[in-house]
Amino acid sequence: MSENDGPVPGPPKRDDRGKTGRQGETAAAEYLLKCGYTILHRNWRCRFGELDIIALQGGELVFVEVRTRKSGGRFGTAAESVDARKQRQVRTIAAFYLQTFRLHGKPVRFDVVAITVDWRSAAVVELKHIEAAF
Repeated sequence: MSENDGPVPGPPKRDDRGKTGRQGETAAAEYLLKCGYTILHRNWRCRFGELDIIALQGGELVFVEVRTRKSGGRFGTAAESVDARKQRQVRTIAAFYLQTFRLHGKPVRFDVVAITVDWRSAAVVELKHIEAAF
């Protein structure tokens, strides 16, 4: 048996989740702007993690979690992926944001924008905005 025996590795698999996520966040931001929201921050990071979009609507501060999935995926819908663990994480980061910018007492809301893109063309095929999702 020689060292050349065995399976020949194929081309590396591309992981384009980052690209898909950025596409979804851009689509969500454009949608929110069209709906009259003022976007304060995108991808705001701290030691606890990241908030996708922080916006104002009326007098309310809105923390928006954006989830993007390709159509025909095996792991459920984009909205279903915002589980209890993710909700806790977003709340923790939001509390730190409020403390950092001294915004205690400001009315807040947690929204989800769930986006589905076509797995072939990468075009947005569905955008669902769930206000006060959690």
